[in-house]
Amino acid sequence: MSSLLFGIGLSALLSVTSLVVVLFRVSPLTAPEQALPAFFASLLLAVSSVSAIALFYLWRLLPAQTWDTGKILSISVRQGIFIGLATTITVLFFLLGLLTWWVALLIFAVFVLIELAIHS
Repeated sequence: MSSLLFGIGLSALLSVTSLVVVLFRVSPLTAPEQALPAFFASLLLAVSSVSAIALFYLWRLLPAQTWDTGKILSISVRQGIFIGLATTITVLFFLLGLLTWWVALLIFAVFVLIELAIHS
């Protein structure tokens, strides 16, 4: 199981590096045709992988269930992907000028409800 966690950690390192490179070397606002897809892809990967690792260690720290490491890792990856998707959609709405605080709350609420539906 440590090899999967190592792979997610390596993915987190590479995706955060990719996000930093896109933000500092290629401005998403000056060259939107090339930089916006790269920005959204690297943002999704960075947020998903970092939050998956953080949630894995959180679930290991707070043992609410008697799950094994594989189950905890799969749940953490799924929740990390949901957080990454919600964050990416929120940033997209912000760039389109459609974001208000309650729209952001609704976006995250949809993913929380999907996770609750899957978990049950």
